[in-house]
Amino acid sequence: MAIIHKEQRVGIFIDVQNLYHSARNLYKAKVNFKEVLKSGVAERKLIRAFGYVVQTKTGEEKPFFEALTKLGIETRVRDLQEFYGGQKKADWDVGIVIDSIRTASLVDVIVLVSGDGDFIDLVEHLKGLGRRVEVMAFGRSCSSRLRAVADEFIDLEEKPEKYLLRK
Repeated sequence: MAIIHKEQRVGIFIDVQNLYHSARNLYKAKVNFKEVLKSGVAERKLIRAFGYVVQTKTGEEKPFFEALTKLGIETRVRDLQEFYGGQKKADWDVGIVIDSIRTASLVDVIVLVSGDGDFIDLVEHLKGLGRRVEVMAFGRSCSSRLRAVADEFIDLEEKPEKYLLRK
């Protein structure tokens, strides 16, 4: 059961690529980031919300980035890396970790919106600092260990009609 107090200060860190790929692969749908943000804040005091995004050479995602900003989500943008042979990489893990640790002193609750098991050590560290850590992700694509170490896990699959936008 969630322990939510209206006076809690909240920081939200959204691994946009993780959510995008989970929604596309599991549901062939897009994520409703407005509802994700609303549920993450849960009527508490939002201090900062970050969305970690990747831009391509074409820039076709710019309207999406602008939509996130209009929701109050600060976008952190990184260029898609393309390697010889066609391999592509877009990794924001270190950026999310750094921003979470930097923000920890300003908030009571960190909401990590990602199912990536690479964040287990981060969650344990933030909890060691006395922060409540909530993880939001699609259950089937979330690391079971990440779910276990979080103070609370919010499974976006429990209400797909709320968190997904059908194409």
